Amino acid sequence: MIESWWVNGESVFIGRSKACKMAYLTTAPSGFKTSMTEPVVLNATVPETVGGARLDQIAAELFKGFSRSRLQRWIKEGDLLVDGKSCRSRDKLFGGEQLTVKATLEPEGEWSAEPMTLDIIYEDEHLLVINKPAGLVVHPAAGNYQGTLLNGLIHHLPGNENIPRAGIVHRLDKDTTGLMVVAKTLAAHQSLIRQLQDRSVSREYEAVVPGVMTGGGMVNKPLGRHPQVRTRMAVLDHGGKEAITHYRVIERFAGHTHIRLKLETGRTHQIRVHMASIGYPLVGDATYGGRLKLPKGASDELQDTLRTFKRQALHAARLALIHPQTEALVEWQVEAPEDFMHLLDALRSDHESA
Repeated sequence: MIESWWVNGESVFIGRSKACKMAYLTTAPSGFKTSMTEPVVLNATVPETVGGARLDQIAAELFKGFSRSRLQRWIKEGDLLVDGKSCRSRDKLFGGEQLTVKATLEPEGEWSAEPMTLDIIYEDEHLLVINKPAGLVVHPAAGNYQGTLLNGLIHHLPGNENIPRAGIVHRLDKDTTGLMVVAKTLAAHQSLIRQLQDRSVSREYEAVVPGVMTGGGMVNKPLGRHPQVRTRMAVLDHGGKEAITHYRVIERFAGHTHIRLKLETGRTHQIRVHMASIGYPLVGDATYGGRLKLPKGASDELQDTLRTFKRQALHAARLALIHPQTEALVEWQVEAPEDFMHLLDALRSDHESA
């Protein structure tokens, strides 16, 4: 029997809900739409726990979603004040200070709008939910300044170039498929950032791993940059950020398991690193899974399917959150793409014929 996270037809969030430890944040009224002439108004109280840190570091923690460079520019130009006074980015704060931002949003980078076919699952005045395909990079970076989801978003939503990261509040790896939510207003952006901070956004994934798992469980291991290979993440004994992943068995095959995962935190490569750390790396994950190992006695069809599956078998299947405007719980689900379903069919056929 498949284990579930639903009780009486309602989704149940695993783990504790954390109120934002850092600050109380207020944003512009609901329905606020950014432009070059409308101000951004943000307020936060500096907690005692971060006393002695630099202003720009504290601001980055309090005003999640805004880049450090943008915040530093606001500090320099006097748009971000401490107790009503201008300060320098390097000035230290000691707790209890009031930070106030009154600024106008401008594009963070020279991003080009590019026509792109987006698989839109839902759209209203505040939110856009898309089904991201494999192979699509989410945000421009070194080596990927064009052809990213962000480039397609600002073509579809020209006003989003003035919202932090064009409204993108969370990411999926290039070869991970599935649901992503994008904010269309600053108010929606700040609401989603807060929900991600307090862990009230529910994100569920499906994956396929080699090996037959006996049951579900939880991985609670801190993550950070790999000490030698900086493009990779790793479980760290010291200095890592808290990372918690829950997993449940959906279906077992002869040498593989189809699982469902639920994130409490959203660290880079979290699912991939966590599952590899307990001996169940994702099928197709060349970065964390090592060399392909074919199960003994596997059918020719399954062997061919595994050899040609060139990405991590990971799909963001379900997304639930509080709508920033209506405050109602909204939920979306999307089926895994064709290659993922073909992998499951091949595993199932091989298992049934064994």
